[in-house]
Amino acid sequence: MKKLLFLLIMLVSFSSSYAQETTKKKLVFNPKNPTYEVEATCGNCMYKMKGDGCHLAIKLNGKNYFVDGTNIDDHGDAHDAEGFCNAIKKAKVQGSIVNERFVATYFELIKK
Repeated sequence: MKKLLFLLIMLVSFSSSYAQETTKKKLVFNPKNPTYEVEATCGNCMYKMKGDGCHLAIKLNGKNYFVDGTNIDDHGDAHDAEGFCNAIKKAKVQGSIVNERFVATYFELIKK
């Protein structure tokens, strides 16, 4: 009976993990929208913004915003020597500020 219960729990666990959506919305450049050149980094580590864990943030017009629409790990290892948790990088972005967060529709790191 214990084996049957264990098997049932495992089956439910595995099936629920496959039910999660894995597709991501691709960020696409739109020449009709304004493009901003910003500083991008980890808001918690480098900008000392309040939050749990490491999250991508930008500095736009002198103010820091957490970013929605792309993730800190979508751009390499954040904890690498040159990652967002250890360096501030330049980026070209498009999007808008909604509820004190920057909602990105396009995000591209500028190569040095």
